Amino acid sequence: MDENLSSILNVIPADHGIEWTRDTPFDFAALRNTWTILYFYPRDNTPGCTTEAQDFAERHDRFGSLGAQILGVSKDSLRKHRNFIQKHDFPFDLISDPNEHLCRAFDVIQLKKNYGREYLGIERSTFLIDPRGHIHQAWRKVKVKDHAETVLQTLIDQQQA
Repeated sequence: MDENLSSILNVIPADHGIEWTRDTPFDFAALRNTWTILYFYPRDNTPGCTTEAQDFAERHDRFGSLGAQILGVSKDSLRKHRNFIQKHDFPFDLISDPNEHLCRAFDVIQLKKNYGREYLGIERSTFLIDPRGHIHQAWRKVKVKDHAETVLQTLIDQQQA
């Protein structure tokens, strides 16, 4: 997969409302010049989402040693994200996308079913973005078990190629 991140982000309006847990305004430039693991998840402090974040956190130093950053994305508020990070001591930032601009650019808003009810929500997905801003690998309909390790191994394999 060789989608250009710039073309994906061109559809996001200037007043996107996207924030992150850093003390600086969100800047799309942070997704360039380094490998980025951009993972989308439904909600903070739910069992699957917590496990997924913990799995990425457990491998944070290994990703960092390969020149990669990890960023999680959901529609949760910045306050909820900061509480989630503090509660679990996550070593990476989370992005708040309440208007779904980033989620829609990456096409992760999908029809979901839960107990017979249908609704639109975030489909758990991860994107490995190379330093040039190209999507190197995309995982859709992610199952949490072993996913962070799969992403790490993909990055390792890419750098050894």
